[in-house]
Amino acid sequence: MPASDYVRNLRARVGQELIMFPTVAAIVLNDRGEVLLHQRSDNAEWNLIAGLMDPGEQPADAVLREVEEETAVQVKIERLAGVVAHEVTYVNGDHCQMVNMFFRCRAVGGEARVNDSESLEVAWFPLDALPELNQFTHRMLTLALEEDAPPYFATPGEGGF
Repeated sequence: MPASDYVRNLRARVGQELIMFPTVAAIVLNDRGEVLLHQRSDNAEWNLIAGLMDPGEQPADAVLREVEEETAVQVKIERLAGVVAHEVTYVNGDHCQMVNMFFRCRAVGGEARVNDSESLEVAWFPLDALPELNQFTHRMLTLALEEDAPPYFATPGEGGF
């Protein structure tokens, strides 16, 4: 996945050392009760639609942008499902801590398709027939599907999930 100018400039200064990034993820549901996932081009894993926020961007704007950029689907945000920090080390050795705000969203337009270089495939999945998902993705999805639940956050000392 191509890095933004912002990330390239930071990496030029700190190399592969830890950088903290604000990120967003979308749990996108359609009227059939299916969830929108994409198969990532960097590791071929199925995942939620997600990405880094741009400098000066609000989280809600970032999640709308990411979903449309990656899948050509327009969404309406239903609620903030949670906020969680997690560490990632990419195959190139770059070390990051993501502070992820994940949102439950409803599809309101567009046709799901691969819309950029970040995805190998984009598809709707029934909740009882999901592809293999990593534990982190599965936990965000589960939390977002809880009806009328407050947003998740790790309590002090909990460490997240």
